[in-house]
Amino acid sequence: MGRTIIINVIRFLLLVFMQAFLLKNITFYNLSTPYFYILFILLLPFEIPNVLLFVLSFLLGLTVDAFYDTPGLHASACVVLALVRILFINITVQKEGFDNEPEPTLSIMGFRWFFTYAVILTFAHHFFLLTLEVFRFSEIQYTLSRVVLSSIFTVFLILVSGLLFFKRKERK
Repeated sequence: MGRTIIINVIRFLLLVFMQAFLLKNITFYNLSTPYFYILFILLLPFEIPNVLLFVLSFLLGLTVDAFYDTPGLHASACVVLALVRILFINITVQKEGFDNEPEPTLSIMGFRWFFTYAVILTFAHHFFLLTLEVFRFSEIQYTLSRVVLSSIFTVFLILVSGLLFFKRKERK
């Protein structure tokens, strides 16, 4: 338990640092921006209480908001991401039989499940975040293209990081 807390604190700090000082300035033609910090929420253990998940998501978003000068924008998107995570895990984990697995990582859950998980959650986060950022129906085409391209870029980074730290699961 203590080891999990230390790993998640280090992960939180590392991802916020990367987002604020490295990825904040990376955009492609003002259409695609990676929001890699959401990996923290994606990799939290399955057994985390929902209240704690919402609090951690809010704190993560608030921390990123402090660096982006967007009061509440990332915080609200992270809370929506936490809600979608709860719904996705409730639908798939019991159905797929992953009840005894500790956390949703690429090495534990497998590529297909993790890819679906990352795509759906990333798209939900980006859709909410970028729609709130623009908040105009007249620019829906531009917003949707930003959502799709940013989601692709973010999922690519998430998968690359998952493959870099990939450990083969030992089957019993």
